[in-house]
Amino acid sequence: MESKQKTEVVKNRYSDEELEEFRTIINGLLEKARKEYATLRHVVMSNGTNDIEDTTPSFKTVEDDGAMQLSKEEASQLAQRQYKFIQNLEAALVRIENKTYGVCRVTGKLIPKERLRLVPHATLTVEAKEMLAKGGR
Repeated sequence: MESKQKTEVVKNRYSDEELEEFRTIINGLLEKARKEYATLRHVVMSNGTNDIEDTTPSFKTVEDDGAMQLSKEEASQLAQRQYKFIQNLEAALVRIENKTYGVCRVTGKLIPKERLRLVPHATLTVEAKEMLAKGGR
């Protein structure tokens, strides 16, 4: 009976090798996300004038200013989403360190590898996510 319990404990978390696979995936995504975030922040922070960074001629009209503002607003929203994504990925790295990565925070079951490869910062199984969605209605 005791050996059966040990087998169940092993099944309640991913092995160190599996965790390293996910760490590699997450670190790759983090590198890309940080670069994209920096680019988006640059767009948001740029003042929209034609200085040495802007080599394309621009003839400003009221419509151009409105389009530029919209573009900055969109970039700002995208930057905020990217920042949150980076935070979620960093939190996933902490869970890897704690060896709790891949464990559903609602059911305690392992989140399938396929889901984690697609959404490496996931903290819920699809079933738990659906359960929470139904409960919130």
